[in-house]
Amino acid sequence: MAELIIGPALALGLIIGVYELIVVHRDVDKAFARSMHGTQAIITSIIFTFVSMNADFVYTAAPVFQSIPLGPLGLQIAAGLIAAVKIHGANQTKGLSSGSGVKAGETWFHSILVGALIVAAPYVYPIVEPMLPDWVKF
Repeated sequence: MAELIIGPALALGLIIGVYELIVVHRDVDKAFARSMHGTQAIITSIIFTFVSMNADFVYTAAPVFQSIPLGPLGLQIAAGLIAAVKIHGANQTKGLSSGSGVKAGETWFHSILVGALIVAAPYVYPIVEPMLPDWVKF
């Protein structure tokens, strides 16, 4: 069975979530909306990064994925695409729920960039690993 990577997935997911928060932070006007978006952005990024970095483990541990001919790389790409659509959808519904019609302002470019960062996380980790503190590498 594949090795489970926890610390690096949490660290890179947190970094990606904070990036997403910074991108949208300038376009969200209310503090409550900003904090709610920040919370969902960070949690979503951590979950999808965890799936991407542990694609081998998730693919072998969940029998539902074995009936779909994706493979671990396909699972990583699917996680990135689903994350991009979820991120963009969450930002577009912000304006609908507030009644003002003003959306959060995140473009498809930023949503796809975050999805690409999630897909790239397992491949970028060996480059970023020397810069991370030791307590993150568990």
